[in-house]
Amino acid sequence: MIRVLLVDDHPLVLDGINACLSSEPGIEVVGQASNGLEALELAESLSPAVVLMDVSMPVMNGLEATKEMQLRFPACRVLILSMHENREYILQLMQSGAAGYVLKDVASEELVRAIEVVNQGGTYFSSRASEALVKQFAPDNKHSYNEDRPCLTKREESVLKLLAEGGSNKDIARKLDISVRTVETHRQNIKQKLNIQTAAGLAKYAIENNIV
Repeated sequence: MIRVLLVDDHPLVLDGINACLSSEPGIEVVGQASNGLEALELAESLSPAVVLMDVSMPVMNGLEATKEMQLRFPACRVLILSMHENREYILQLMQSGAAGYVLKDVASEELVRAIEVVNQGGTYFSSRASEALVKQFAPDNKHSYNEDRPCLTKREESVLKLLAEGGSNKDIARKLDISVRTVETHRQNIKQKLNIQTAAGLAKYAIENNIV
């Protein structure tokens, strides 16, 4: 069971998401919070695997709460659920340590998939969130190459691309027909070469350098 904590300042939204997720056999909603401060308090006592976090909230907003969540509970994965598709919002939340960004108009099936992906260590962005980021970083020449960036092998670029698309180690191993241990090794090598330690940071790098 994936233990999920819901965080949103609108009771109707909380009730709707709770009803949606409660019917999923692999997900357990363990608590609900109306702001970031409550979320941190509940995370300490409930130990959720995934926190489904709104952005605009009173007392402590989603950006501040995500940063604090990563400092205090690094094993907890934060999935942003927002109505904003503004690229500045998305970039700030990626840099704060969020594992994914999903817009509130997605279907329930996609929300469940996003929770599963981030729980497995992947990164997930809904299609419109991804489009906002690609528009921000896409140069005139889609295939341009930054000569100053660290040199990744073809295999490492393949792994990075799948990581940025939200693939877990198992998913990547299956797609590339290699072992999970080999994927983990590539992942560590990529982090060391790029000096990037978070999944969201790797996704941002892949987008900026046209790897996805």
